[in-house]
Amino acid sequence: MTQKISNEPLPEGAQRIIGRDAMRLNIAIAYAIAQIVKTTLGPKGMDKMLVSDLGDIIITNDGATILEEMNVEHPTAKLMVEIAKTQDKEVGDGTTTSVVIAGNLLKAAGQLLDRGIHPTTIVRGFEMAEAKSHELLKEIAEKVSLDDEETLVKIASVSMGSKGIGSEEEKKSIAKLIVKAVQKVVQKKGNKLVVDLDLVKLEKKEGGEVKDTKLVEGVVIDKEVVHAGMPKRVENAKIALIDSPLEIEKTETDAKIEITSPDQLEAFLRKEEEMLKNMVEKIKKAGANVVFVQKGIDEMAQHYLAKAGILAVRRVKKSDMEKLSRATGARIASSLEDLSSSDLGEAGLVEERKVAGEAMVFVEKCKDPKSVTIFIRGGTEHVVNEVERAIKDSLGSVASALEDGYYVTGGGSTEMELSLKLREYAKTIGGREQLAVEAFAEALESIPTTLAENAGMDAIDTLVELRSKHGSKEGKFYGVDVINGKISNMKELGVLEPAKVKRQAIASATETSRLILRIDDIISAKGTSKNDNSPGGELD
Repeated sequence: MTQKISNEPLPEGAQRIIGRDAMRLNIAIAYAIAQIVKTTLGPKGMDKMLVSDLGDIIITNDGATILEEMNVEHPTAKLMVEIAKTQDKEVGDGTTTSVVIAGNLLKAAGQLLDRGIHPTTIVRGFEMAEAKSHELLKEIAEKVSLDDEETLVKIASVSMGSKGIGSEEEKKSIAKLIVKAVQKVVQKKGNKLVVDLDLVKLEKKEGGEVKDTKLVEGVVIDKEVVHAGMPKRVENAKIALIDSPLEIEKTETDAKIEITSPDQLEAFLRKEEEMLKNMVEKIKKAGANVVFVQKGIDEMAQHYLAKAGILAVRRVKKSDMEKLSRATGARIASSLEDLSSSDLGEAGLVEERKVAGEAMVFVEKCKDPKSVTIFIRGGTEHVVNEVERAIKDSLGSVASALEDGYYVTGGGSTEMELSLKLREYAKTIGGREQLAVEAFAEALESIPTTLAENAGMDAIDTLVELRSKHGSKEGKFYGVDVINGKISNMKELGVLEPAKVKRQAIASATETSRLILRIDDIISAKGTSKNDNSPGGELD
């Protein structure tokens, strides 16, 4: 590639690529990123092994994880990583889809640039196509409600479908757990449903099998009971959550205490002991038989708690304390002075269990928990981590479907239908924008094409067959059945996805394409020597 380096007053060693060369370079890099992740799309997608500088290994086919761990250098590549991050934060799924669409949009834009069409015209055409796509998505989407468990389980299963985390049966059982978890934490605000996924705790421990993953209607704390003499199992637990330490706090100011006789020392120690005993008495008086403390518990206090038959756990994370509060209905007490029976929470069972050789405390059988835990198991650390990523994506999908209230069919059927309708729409537009809308329609077809390629099917034959199916009246649900290697009705197969995921993927891809197409100048400022104190930084 020729680089046009201007003679402008830039720092020595700086490079500048201008005009079409800059655009072509950016497009080539963005398309290369899309090519890297596209082989991971769909249930038959392949995994990537990512090895860090330190030799840490990640095996995944989650688009956001791959791009984040790839450690890309070029600024355009970083923009592509941003799409995946945005998609992941916003809807939790569809990261690979958004990157593949963005890469193909830019490739199509490159072909239009070669035909002499101005970037601004292409961008305007893309924006028109995006607006029309959102309009069409509303027409083809169907409603889903909180009670429609069957549809929600299908949405959760499809979201996990691309992750190699076990058999179809295992995926289905985990999908049911995910839907139950979301139903527990969902809140109604007016006519809208709101899902705070922070209330679904994911606790993982290698060992066992993926099918051992279970939903705990409460919270799992990765801590052990502080004292050997305490009960390890408490039924009908009355739970106190304490934010302050069960210790004698040392004064912050410099203080000097002179002890001149053994009697004084004994009195001093006895007083300290008495204070700790009083703390425990207050907890006992409130009626608690289980205590979770955010800070430390003195050894003497541990002894008194054990004597009183109270199960105690110390140094519990603030986030876990909040989840315990939501699950059990307990109020977090800032001091023991105002602890009363009304502050206590309830759980059917609190028990310390050994999991893979480590003690964990399970708070379960809560009456109406507003926070739950999915306890993830798997043969190795890599399997457990991939199951966690799959569950995160799936939780995001179910939450998006409920918050938005709509779903569409998957397997590339929605992209195919949008593509067909956009081509019809393009004919109604005058001017060169028409070509950009057609290019947008073609870029959307990259999703069914990629799914077919990843399943070992002939991509061209699949595309031709899909186009003819979508031309007919009942063809809008037809997509790529990657399991059986043919074209099928996705609605009948139960391949469903949230409409919000598709909408966000199209919006993110268009936004990034617009951003990259408007760049016509790349200035790479490189420092010339160690003595050069100019504030120049490396950009590429």
